[in-house]
Amino acid sequence: MAGGGKQQASSSSVFSIRYPRAASSIPMAKVLAFFVVLAVSSLCFFFFPFASSSSRCSPDLNHGNPFEVPFPVARGSSVEIPGDTPPVYSFVASLEKFLASGPEAYGGSLDLSREGGGAASEEALDDAIWSRDAGKMYGGDPLGHWSALSVVRVYVYEMPAKFTYDLLRLFQSTYKETVNLTSNGSPVHRLIEQHSVDYWLWADLISPASRRLLKSVVRVHQQEEADLFYIPFFTTISYFLLERKECKALYREALQWVTDQPAWKRSGGRDHILPVHHPWSFKSVRRFMKKAIWLLPDMDSTGNWYKPGEVWLEKDVILPYVPNVEVCDAQCLLDSQSQRSIFLFFRGRLKRNAGGKIRSKLGAGLTGAEGVVVEEGSAGEAGKAAAQNGMRRSIFCLSPAGDTPSSARLFDAIVSGCIPVIVSDELELPFEGILDYRKIALFVSSSDAIAPGWLVSFLKGVDPRKIKEMQVNLAKFSRHFLFSSPSQPLGPEDLTWRMIAGKLVNIKLHTRRSQRVVNESRRLCTCECRLGNNTAAAPALPFTR
Repeated sequence: MAGGGKQQASSSSVFSIRYPRAASSIPMAKVLAFFVVLAVSSLCFFFFPFASSSSRCSPDLNHGNPFEVPFPVARGSSVEIPGDTPPVYSFVASLEKFLASGPEAYGGSLDLSREGGGAASEEALDDAIWSRDAGKMYGGDPLGHWSALSVVRVYVYEMPAKFTYDLLRLFQSTYKETVNLTSNGSPVHRLIEQHSVDYWLWADLISPASRRLLKSVVRVHQQEEADLFYIPFFTTISYFLLERKECKALYREALQWVTDQPAWKRSGGRDHILPVHHPWSFKSVRRFMKKAIWLLPDMDSTGNWYKPGEVWLEKDVILPYVPNVEVCDAQCLLDSQSQRSIFLFFRGRLKRNAGGKIRSKLGAGLTGAEGVVVEEGSAGEAGKAAAQNGMRRSIFCLSPAGDTPSSARLFDAIVSGCIPVIVSDELELPFEGILDYRKIALFVSSSDAIAPGWLVSFLKGVDPRKIKEMQVNLAKFSRHFLFSSPSQPLGPEDLTWRMIAGKLVNIKLHTRRSQRVVNESRRLCTCECRLGNNTAAAPALPFTR
């Protein structure tokens, strides 16, 4: 050590001799120290953003205004994103690419040892999960694991192909040729696309880590490492494309397969995610899985679609419909500003059941009003083009209830830059714990909306500055409703996992409570002892276009 010190002193003196002017004004050691500090600061500045993004618990997920983002791009166009992989927004195009890659492209080293098995496997899994949680709690990270900003760890079940790939291939092989329509004339395959959230979430989860962009969720291959378990069963495709008898048999098989899993038995399904986005999906057996987290389009609990005790906000997650129309990108929005000559626009079916009966009343009351266009329309290609054109030319777009409180029309309006006027008293909205819909939409009660002349008068009284502000916000919000491959940060897949992250502590509470409380010894008031919404009495078809 002494030798090193002498060498350093000698070196310092050499510099003093070589640069006498500098030595006379500023000691050379200080000059060197200044440049060293500057270099280190530059390196810290360069590496800091990358280091923060790799953290398991990312505190910067919502830093600043999360909506200050560029305009979304039109489907099919390319943007610069990490990995130089342009996002694909078309369900059909993404599915074709996905199936062409084959299951092996999305595989990995999986732990299937706990899939199946009996009580011993259930107990072993419970012990392993406790060891993991205790290790994190007492190992120096007592808060990070329970933060709502934590990365959600998901185990994806490897279900037999008849529940997954076979159904996707069935859709792919039939969507071009079929002219099959529902009883009200809606194209079946369009409805499947509209409710394809199960595909988008699953395809992202099982993609190789090198292709994924989301930081809010990670797939794990050991069950004891998982916070949640994803059930990859395509309930909507099977409902629409299989014969009724075959569909019900497949539903029963899926129910048996899932409920036989040790992880399901351990929690009663409370930490399992079940995509049932179409109101009739899995309907014949889903009551046996009502403790799972359901991914839903809305929460109509009149008894038409969901029974009391099956769905509630604290347990389940509302997801948007996949928009039917093309997104209006930055250039489109700029061009459309001078073309929005329609004051209020609606195109769709005016005769609906349940809560949608208000449509005919609204249509009758708005007929002949200045600047208002109300058209009876279908859901075919011609109807899609007419709806897209009308929304892009309109300031306000009417979004009344359909057979259920929600409608794909709301999300069509958002991605078209048209301010939604929502007339649906029982509506629940996707990601409302994150997004404030008052910034982009107007909410009107049904009783006010059908009063003669009231709605048009109300809309004409909206301040032009507020209209402009809402149009700007619509451009920012669009990205939150565009499912894509690869899934994009702040897209609907990302927001889904952020919403679910906030439920994890409550899921663990009810799971552990169920493991120690004697059956029927004490009843907590959940949704099971609440009255359902009373918006309608008669059952109806669940189609909203």
